[in-house]
Amino acid sequence: MMKKKSISASKASLVFFLCQMISALDVPLDSKLLEELSQPPTITQQSPKDYIVDPRENIVIQCEAKGKPPPSFSWTRNGTHFDIDKDEQVTMKPNSGTLVINIMNGGKAEAYEGVYQCTARNERGAAISNNIVIRPSRSPLWTKEKLEPNQVREGDSLVLHCRPPVGLPPPIIFWMDNAFQRLPQSERVSQGLNGDLYFSNVQPEDTREDYICYARFNHTQTIQQKQPISVKVFSMDSLNDTIAANLSDTDIYGAKPVTERPPILLTPTGTTSNKVELRGNVLLLECIAAGLPTPVIRWIKEGGELPANRTFFENFKKTLKIIDVSEADSGNYKCIARNILGSTHHVISVTVKAAPYWITAPRNLVLSPGEDGTLICRANGNPKPSISWLANGVPIAIAPEDPSRKVDGDTIIFSAVQERSSAVYQCNASNEYGYLLANAFVNVLAEPPRILTPANKLYQVILDSPALIDCAYFGSPKPEIEWFKGVKGSILRGNEYVFHDNGTLEIPVAQKDSTGTYTCVARNELGKIQNEVQLEVKDPTMIIKQPEYKVIQRYGHVSFECIIKHDSTLIPTVIWLKDNDELPDDERFLVGKDNLTIMNVTDKDDGTYTCIVNTTLDSVSASAVLTVVARPNPPFDLELTGQLERSIELSWIPGDENNSPITSFVIEYEDGLHEPGVWHYQTEVPGSQTTVQLKLSPYVNYSFRVIAVNEIGRSQPSEPSEQYLTKSANPDENPSNVQGIGSEPDNLVITWESLKGFQSNGPGLQYKVSWRQKDVDDEWTSVVVANVSKYIVSGTPTFVPYEIKVQALNDLGYAPEPSEVIGHSGEDLPMVAPGNVQVHVINSTLAKVHWDPVPLKSVRGHLQGYKVYYWKVQSLSRRSKRHIEKKILTFRGNKTFGMLPGLEPYSSYKLNVRVVNGKGEGPASPDKVFKTPEGVPSSPSFLKITNPTLDSLTLEWGSPTHPNGVLISYILKFQPINNTHELGPLVEIRIPANESSLILKNLNYSTRYKFYFNAQTSVGSGSQITEEAVTIMDEAMASRQVDIATQGWFIGLMCAVALLILILLIVCFIRRNKGGKYPVKEKEDAHADPEIQPMKEDDGTFGEYSDAEDHKPLKKGSRTPSDRTVKKEDSDDSLVDYGEGVNGQFNEDGSFIGQYSGKKEKEPAEGNESSEAPSPVNAMNSFV
Repeated sequence: MMKKKSISASKASLVFFLCQMISALDVPLDSKLLEELSQPPTITQQSPKDYIVDPRENIVIQCEAKGKPPPSFSWTRNGTHFDIDKDEQVTMKPNSGTLVINIMNGGKAEAYEGVYQCTARNERGAAISNNIVIRPSRSPLWTKEKLEPNQVREGDSLVLHCRPPVGLPPPIIFWMDNAFQRLPQSERVSQGLNGDLYFSNVQPEDTREDYICYARFNHTQTIQQKQPISVKVFSMDSLNDTIAANLSDTDIYGAKPVTERPPILLTPTGTTSNKVELRGNVLLLECIAAGLPTPVIRWIKEGGELPANRTFFENFKKTLKIIDVSEADSGNYKCIARNILGSTHHVISVTVKAAPYWITAPRNLVLSPGEDGTLICRANGNPKPSISWLANGVPIAIAPEDPSRKVDGDTIIFSAVQERSSAVYQCNASNEYGYLLANAFVNVLAEPPRILTPANKLYQVILDSPALIDCAYFGSPKPEIEWFKGVKGSILRGNEYVFHDNGTLEIPVAQKDSTGTYTCVARNELGKIQNEVQLEVKDPTMIIKQPEYKVIQRYGHVSFECIIKHDSTLIPTVIWLKDNDELPDDERFLVGKDNLTIMNVTDKDDGTYTCIVNTTLDSVSASAVLTVVARPNPPFDLELTGQLERSIELSWIPGDENNSPITSFVIEYEDGLHEPGVWHYQTEVPGSQTTVQLKLSPYVNYSFRVIAVNEIGRSQPSEPSEQYLTKSANPDENPSNVQGIGSEPDNLVITWESLKGFQSNGPGLQYKVSWRQKDVDDEWTSVVVANVSKYIVSGTPTFVPYEIKVQALNDLGYAPEPSEVIGHSGEDLPMVAPGNVQVHVINSTLAKVHWDPVPLKSVRGHLQGYKVYYWKVQSLSRRSKRHIEKKILTFRGNKTFGMLPGLEPYSSYKLNVRVVNGKGEGPASPDKVFKTPEGVPSSPSFLKITNPTLDSLTLEWGSPTHPNGVLISYILKFQPINNTHELGPLVEIRIPANESSLILKNLNYSTRYKFYFNAQTSVGSGSQITEEAVTIMDEAMASRQVDIATQGWFIGLMCAVALLILILLIVCFIRRNKGGKYPVKEKEDAHADPEIQPMKEDDGTFGEYSDAEDHKPLKKGSRTPSDRTVKKEDSDDSLVDYGEGVNGQFNEDGSFIGQYSGKKEKEPAEGNESSEAPSPVNAMNSFV
């Protein structure tokens, strides 16, 4: 019962102290702090446990350690103190424990073989190194031995033993010849793990006298050579010849021929063997077999699988290699040797043992006075290792007692430690395969708080990212940490902050208001200290326009954009990568401020391009793929298979599609027999197809080529295929487009399109031409002609139908029976004119003509139509003849009527009609006379206004150029125009047709008049001509106006008015620029002021009106716009108003009569030239 209680108490105590271990101090790796704190020694560097040295060089045994104060060093050799001062060949490096044994100056390495251990000691404890076994390397010579030649029969197995000398470390074995060339190895001949050379079966070529085994000792850089071994292989033939020469004829003896043998194992022997390997090492298992044929080796693991990723086969699968073995690799491994005669096997039982390895190595412990702690040392191995503890290099059982220390197996428990408890503890875990030694110190410190983070350190973070503000500290006991924001801020608490055990303050999501000063306070029972740091929150770097996916044709230009936005206080750097690597060093790559441009893109530019933007605080990137497309590469490896007389199969391998899928293949052929060098289209197949069955024609020497097509274009043609000549045959087809057309009235010209070369199907292509008159019981007339395309039949009747056929033939026979076509012999001119020609006049410019068709027999050819010849004889109004100009209208086909447009009114015409065939025109019909009625006249040829007086004007005019009938009168309309461009009452006068001038009296002085003048026939009024003129003013009034104009007051008044207008314009301009409207502008927009219309300075008349309705009289008080044009919205409703309900008139061509104008249609009026400019009085009135 007591024992169980003790165990329970021990376990409870262990759990308690394991929990307490968490409170142990961590000493920051701060160089200044480490220099100030006392620390027990720690071994930092030592030589390997098994240290093989070169006996020709100095021996250096390393031992380095650190501690505060710096440690002193001592050594043991073979378990006893090694006094280096008494051996002049041994020195220790300054401030180090490393030993240097001087061998090169007379020392012998063998004298210093042994087990060495280093101890580093200061006032806080002692650390020890591993046991370092020093052994000099050895490379002994081969022992002399007498080697007998090996005489072997062909097919037998053979082993050449190497047996190298035992060296330290073991040598590397290889076989070479006298020329220092490695001997070739194979499945039949190979080297075993022990260095022997194995022959599964010997062959005559194995005969040689220089099989030499070499041993290389790496430590001493020497190679030892065994004496050459001789091998002679006897073949069965040579052995039989030798036996026959030495025996009598009566002896019946002969060597047996080479026989095949089943496999037997040369190594290992027997059926089973055992192998022990250590955990973590490389397991090598070997099976080499003899046999003929050479056996093949296979490996399996019984009851399991060979470990994947760790299993390798070497030496032609004769060696199984498993790396990094573990206990799970234990088991039975079977090798099986097999040839055609049978098999054999061997089972190797593998056991994996383990030298000790760490589960939990002891760790240094820093404690404050009164604290508790634990050192744990846990290791595993096979067999299970034993654990022993040492204190400062002395077994803990005999070490000075420490009341705070208690050993519990693999754990040392410390409670209420004091500064004198500081020491270095060693844990040793060992079994029969090795040991582990670890140093771990317990350092008891009493230190006030220290803050290791620099004062006023600046931290910069990106908005919305975590901010980690350091407060690295140290103290013993462990200080408590508090954080404050601002100089007089309150302690930070709450979920928006995270407080880490190492003193770091974390703000998970930093905002702009997180910027400021933060104060860290560290305190323990020995003191208090604080430190201030600064935090700045920056705007994140963003790529606001990322590069986009691009598809570009080869040799084009492409550009990727990468436009960024960043914090103004950060300096970004932009880097472009291609496929996560640097851009090629090529001048075609142009890196701009916010883009990457690639010139003359090639296929190798295809890939992913990444824009990386770095600042000191963040990094962003964006990628885009560039796909370079081009026309596909040409297909290759064209192959012809399945050759038949009329078909063949063509196959090919597509070329690279260059990132644009191939949509189709075009197959072309060349006829090397008839058209060498000319390629013709054969067929086209989908891009997924790489074979095609092609139809062939006889008597063609075919070559084929293939062209690939994608969206970019067509590839270059492939290399031509081999040629294939098809056999000759009868023609399959006859000539096409057979026609029979006579070129003369007494012949028939038969034409056809000749067959192409490959259509001939054989040599000797000719044509059989046959013809006979249609609808006549005649026999076919035939003729065979050479390879031409025309034959002329002479002595035929005029324009007679013929049945025609043309048949192809070659040396092998005729083509199928051809179809018949209808042709005609030659045409002649028609013999009969159309009769019963009648004309019906529709109006003054249009007539309709009728005629009777001629008999078809009289046409004597193909009827093409009728031609109507017509011409004007004279005008009925002038009774004067002029040059006759005939006009021709053609009416296709068998038409018997037609329209004659564009006739002149009131004129006399003649016409006749003729029939037309392929040869030409027939005789004309008798001339037919017809007359057109009257029409409206054209406008008078001119209108002049002359001799202006105070109250009269003289008008002169010319008769219309085209009266189009008998003139009956002229119509004159006129009306005054005042200074505001308003029109007065309209006056109309009818004038006899025989008059050419008129004096208008009783007019107002100094008044402008507008005149409208046109002629009339019985049909109606023609188009009018307009003109304007001004009567002269009274002399007395003119003198008064001149006097006013020279008065100073008038000049001053005009200047004042001009100044006011200038001021008004400036004010309007300012208000317009401000975006506002002003009443004057609105008024102008609504009603243009007629007074500001310009006057022509050259002739003194007012500017032209350009309203489309300008010829109409205007009502009094109407206005026109200031730009002298009538707006559309005004003109729509002004026709009646201005014209007093009178409809507008139209010219002959239907156009509306257009402009009020100060000029005539033909020439300017003389009255305008003599008109005077308006007086200053009128100018002044225009402003009122």
